Formats: sequence, structure tokens, C-alpha cells
Amino acid sequence: MKVKSLTALILCASPILGFAHTITLEQTVPNVAIAKHGELFVENKDIAYKEWNSSQLPNKVRVIQAIAGRKSAKKMNADLMAAITASKFPADRYQTTTIINQDDAMWGTGSFVKSSAEDSKIEFPWSSIVLDKNGTVAKSWQLQEESSAIIVLDKEGKVLFVKEGTLVKDEITQVLSFISSSL
Repeated sequence: MKVKSLTALILCASPILGFAHTITLEQTVPNVAIAKHGELFVENKDIAYKEWNSSQLPNKVRVIQAIAGRKSAKKMNADLMAAITASKFPADRYQTTTIINQDDAMWGTGSFVKSSAEDSKIEFPWSSIVLDKNGTVAKSWQLQEESSAIIVLDKEGKVLFVKEGTLVKDEITQVLSFISSSL
């Protein structure tokens, strides 16, 4: 009887355990590098890719939006992104970094995900966009598939806030408050 109860408890908890990311409050995010594609840059109206590493994150307050390469994931926290844009945080002290997991795109849409990221970079050249072809960040940080993770970092790169999935209004307010108080 005890074995059955314990087995049932483990099985019930396993979905929760399966979605546990490796990001810890008041610590830096686990170090990870993206060699395949990487950060997008505009050079002479063309897109260039450079290797990206999470060790580049300190020195500015940041919101990392780590999203699956799917429209549904991008829409999950569109309200937060709109609120950040409306807040007009100073570019010399704040940066949003969007990491797009191209490996978590719907089958056959990887090239569309790439071209959409490139179009966004051309439209918003000041933005920090990282295209992760192989899902290296999601695997390293153990992020949920088909989702969006929001991570707020202070200027030392320490995590102030982390949540996977859609943020509710109070959480958006909390994120904006963390940004403002950390500038």
C-alpha cells in the first residue's frame, strides 16, 4: 500500500518536476553559448550573425524573453513587451534580449522563423535578438517547449524574476517595477 501511494505521488509530481527550469533567483543565468546562428546584427542593410554567450548579459538591466519559434509563444507575453516599449527605459541602461528557439518551431516553419527574426532586427535595429537554431538555451536552462520565459536581470546579471508562460497583469507590473528600481 505504501509503495502504491508513493508511486502515485511521484507520478503526480513528475509533470511539475519535468518543467523545472535551471534558473535561480539572485544568481546569474547558467552560462550558455550559441554558435549556430546567434545574435543578429544589421550591417549595411544586411543581417549578420555573431556567436552569442550569456556572459555578455551583465552591465545593463535586462528582460530576457526566451521564446519558442512559434507565433503562439510570441503572443504569450506581448502585453509585457508593449508595456516595456511604452515605458521608454533608457537604452544606455536597459535592454530587452529576445532569444528565439528555432528548434521549437512547427515542422517546416524554421525558415519562416529565421526570416521573421531578420525582419524584426531590420525594423528595430537597436533590439537584441538571438536566433538559437539548435535550442541550446532552452535545453541548457530546461525551458518548457512551445512557451515563453521571462527573466529579469539586474545590471550585475543576477536574476530578479523568472516565469515561464503568460504573465498576468500583476506580474507585468512587478517586472516593470523591478526594471525601474534597478536602473
